[in-house]
Amino acid sequence: MSMILAPKLFLRIGAGAGISLLPTTSSSSYRRGRLASCRRLSSGFEGLSQLGFILFQPRDSTMDSAPALSSTLFLDRVGEVVLSLNPTGLSWNPASIDSEETFCCQMMFHSEAETEIRFSDVYAVEFTGLGLINGHNSTEMYRFVVHGFQRGKNSTSPSVLSTYTFGHRDSHTCQELFDQINACMKLQVGRPKNLLVFVHPQCGKGNGRKTWEVVAPLFSRAKVTTKVTVTQRAGHAYDILKSSTDRELRSFDGIIAVGGDGLFNEVLNGLLSSRHKDPYPPAPTRLNTTDVKDPLQLHVYEDSKNVRNSLTGHSDIFVETALKGEDREPLLSASESHGLGISKYSVYLDIYFFSSVNITIHSIKRLYTDQSTAVSFPNDWLRLGIIPAGSTDAIVISTTGVRDPITSALHIILGKKISLDVAQVVRWKTTPSSIDTPSVRYAASFAGYGFYGDVIKESEKYRWMGPSRYDFTGTKVFLEHRAYEAEIGFLEAKAIDADDETLVAGTHQTLLPRRSPNKRVCLTKCSVCVGPTKSTQTLTNGSSCSSDGHAEDWRWLRSKGRFLSVGAAVISCRNERAPDGLVVDAHLSDGFLHLILVKDCPRPFYLWHLTKLTRRGSNPLDFSFVEHHKTRAFTFVANHDSSVWNLDGELFQACQVTVRACHGLINLFASGPEA
Repeated sequence: MSMILAPKLFLRIGAGAGISLLPTTSSSSYRRGRLASCRRLSSGFEGLSQLGFILFQPRDSTMDSAPALSSTLFLDRVGEVVLSLNPTGLSWNPASIDSEETFCCQMMFHSEAETEIRFSDVYAVEFTGLGLINGHNSTEMYRFVVHGFQRGKNSTSPSVLSTYTFGHRDSHTCQELFDQINACMKLQVGRPKNLLVFVHPQCGKGNGRKTWEVVAPLFSRAKVTTKVTVTQRAGHAYDILKSSTDRELRSFDGIIAVGGDGLFNEVLNGLLSSRHKDPYPPAPTRLNTTDVKDPLQLHVYEDSKNVRNSLTGHSDIFVETALKGEDREPLLSASESHGLGISKYSVYLDIYFFSSVNITIHSIKRLYTDQSTAVSFPNDWLRLGIIPAGSTDAIVISTTGVRDPITSALHIILGKKISLDVAQVVRWKTTPSSIDTPSVRYAASFAGYGFYGDVIKESEKYRWMGPSRYDFTGTKVFLEHRAYEAEIGFLEAKAIDADDETLVAGTHQTLLPRRSPNKRVCLTKCSVCVGPTKSTQTLTNGSSCSSDGHAEDWRWLRSKGRFLSVGAAVISCRNERAPDGLVVDAHLSDGFLHLILVKDCPRPFYLWHLTKLTRRGSNPLDFSFVEHHKTRAFTFVANHDSSVWNLDGELFQACQVTVRACHGLINLFASGPEA
């Protein structure tokens, strides 16, 4: 409601449509006559007089260069309104203002209930035909409905759906207005038309199916075609995406996971396992190689020999690690690992690195007949989405700021888009004594070892408890206070900027908290994340080019000892229990991991560290027994058989791994947390 003060004049301003002045009078019949005169003035515009439109040309409009198209309609539960259509949205004002006038000291005060909605906030428009319009003696009229939403009062408030039903006695007028609005809606770029949807029925407290039933009508109204698959077992979504052809994937504008972080992890790995083409980073044992000239190329050479040898002994083996119906993905076998599967690309790499391989030109052409439809990552067109229904939903909260299915569904329908870093985790050994071929997993939010892995492993025994099992098993693992001997190597820039919060081990002698520098939090239109999304090669020979294109020198550093936990945050990992997440200033797409090493310490200090995670505004990393390194890659080696990792809430057994950040590897239907 806006208060307008005007002596003897009523000032009406259309949304970007111009200004009209109507003399005020106590007689409403005069005002109705003036409105009728305005309608008659429109007869000079081609074809618009018969529809009853008013065309206002703005005198000095900064919002729109085109005039607004207006007509008198009836708005459900409001009454008669003048609806104005301009290139950016709709606005409407009451046609009758009798009840809104008050006078004081011969001055008229008018409380004008002017309302508007921008097309960017409209997700659907429907023509519903003949029906009742409330507020006008329940008269039957021809109607169309504008479906939109209102943003929450703050950054953590969910979006609120809004519906506006307009009616007119003339069907042609109503249809013409609907067509005009629909034409403007089609100008909104980036909105998806076809989506592949996976629904996990058992995630969280079994709310996956119910959540989809709540948001499915929104996609139907928006005319978004959805192909829905309700997962029946662990790895179901992975199997479908892994076996889908690139041509099939190109028929969709996006892939949606209705569930928790675990289902999204399954979708992510199903897509990337055979379509992410970058070579492996070096194994931990390769970091001390004397061939410092190009250790990565040596490693690629050895892996390519494995590719060639695997061509004769290909097998398709799945190792199921979860019970039926759990939000879980199986471990990837060697034949399904990145770079080890039989595909046209693995043969291509073999040809590229080994010219001695005898493959005819005809075979090469045959392998690449489908190149025009090949799907690889990163790309600009395919987006992934999450509609939260899980236990923690850290990815959704970190990328939208709120854990709300309606808000996430609207981000998908409206075609929001941000780039997201992904952690590539290469397992070299499952146990110290095992002989393994490398296998790859991807994580979108977090990779954790020690305390984090033990909690996930223990929680599998108590799935019947629902989300509360994490509290129970977390307390149990904390009381056990297990520390693990390990060696971690990580990349660090030789020249550290003044604003860099990277902490180097051994520089503090007290266990008490330290004063932390100011943090720059990742928000909508983040200046850190806006930029090219090219994967940065930082592991070749000790020098690299950063994501912004400036050359930087990097060096490998090591940290060896007993650790209570080892964690790598790709994003902030915010959730309802940790409102600031693990690292408050972690960004969605900056090409970095935040490596957090918690060394063995007295139990009270570790409890202090964990407690700070639950408090907004505190810094859980400001202890000297906590190392925090902002890095592009790290390696991990442990010498015990029970080495378990937590990847986005899913178990992954490995005692030797290399983890690196893939800058902007995927696109997400989101816009980042609001300020």
